[in-house]
Formats: sequence, structure tokens, C-alpha cells
Amino acid sequence: MHDPRNRHMQAVDKILQYLKSSPGKGLLFKREDTLGMKIYTDADYAGSITDRKSTSGYCMFLGNSLVTWRSKKQDRVSRSSAEAEFRALAQGMCEGLWMEIILDDLKIKIDSPVQLYCDNKFAISIAHNPVQHDRTKHIEIDRHFIKDNLDRGFMITTHVPTGLQLADIFTKGLPQGRFQDLVSKLGMIDIHLPT
Repeated sequence: MHDPRNRHMQAVDKILQYLKSSPGKGLLFKREDTLGMKIYTDADYAGSITDRKSTSGYCMFLGNSLVTWRSKKQDRVSRSSAEAEFRALAQGMCEGLWMEIILDDLKIKIDSPVQLYCDNKFAISIAHNPVQHDRTKHIEIDRHFIKDNLDRGFMITTHVPTGLQLADIFTKGLPQGRFQDLVSKLGMIDIHLPT
């Protein structure tokens, strides 16, 4: 906002065109017998051309219903894609813990450990490895936080192939076909389309 350019106006125009073309889109929540929590986390490594900070994104499902999502620029520059993904993993885990507190207040129990999906195998390896490496000292706090929650069995990490990573929609500019595919996988429907 402090230095608007023509490309910014073009991006705003595309967003407004999308919103105008989809007034009936929304989320449909269906009742389910079992309640599991799944969280997809992702990051775009050094995606900002201005300061080379990465953007983290996550989306959380209760059962098959999308209940929360977020995209946010990370507060510091990551030195590797694994570090950027690891920070996104920590943010997704914080969201899961927050949702657990809310559900507990409502006397709702989750049926199984939370599934935390990440498409970076090295970030998952760091989360499970109790040995401190020189190359991970700068993310030590996040590592201990994640390891503690994995050890207590609250969450389990699962590798998801990049092609199945739902959180991509929150961290990257995508081609229209991939964008539409992810929108449908997130559970968005259009009430104006015939059934």
C-alpha cells in the first residue's frame, strides 16, 4: 500500500474478477459419524522478490470439512526450503493445538491423532530426529515444539506428494486448472450450478 504499482492493480483486478464470477461459492459442512483432524502445510521458499521471505500456508479439515485456513509471510528469511516448510509445519501444529482446545471446551473429542501433511521429506525428518544438527540450530525452538507434540501422540506427520498438497493454493500463484482442482478439493461448491 505504501508503494502501489501497476502490477498490484492488475492483481487486485484479477481478484475482483474472480469474486464477481463466483458469487455462489461457499463451503458445505456435512455431518459425519467420526471426527478426525487433518492439517495440510506448505511454504513457498523465498517467494517474496522484495525481501526473499517465504510464505507459509495451511488448511485444516475436521472430518471432510474445511474449517480454517491461513496464508502468512514468515517473519524471517529461511536458509533452505526445508526450513521454510518446517516453519509452516510449526504454524500448522499451533493451529491444531488451538483447535483441540476449542473442541475440548465444546466437549468434542477427536477420534485419532491429528494428521499433519507436508510435502517436504527433510522437514518431516527434522521433526522426528532428536539429534541436533548444526544446520538446524536456527530453528531449534520450532524443532523442540514439534518434537514434543509428536512424542505425546497428539499429531503424526505424513508425507503428501506435491501434486496432492492442498495448501499450495495458499502459498503459490497457480495455473487456472490446478487452482480450480484445489478449490474443489477444499470442499467449495457453487450453489448456482445445477446438481
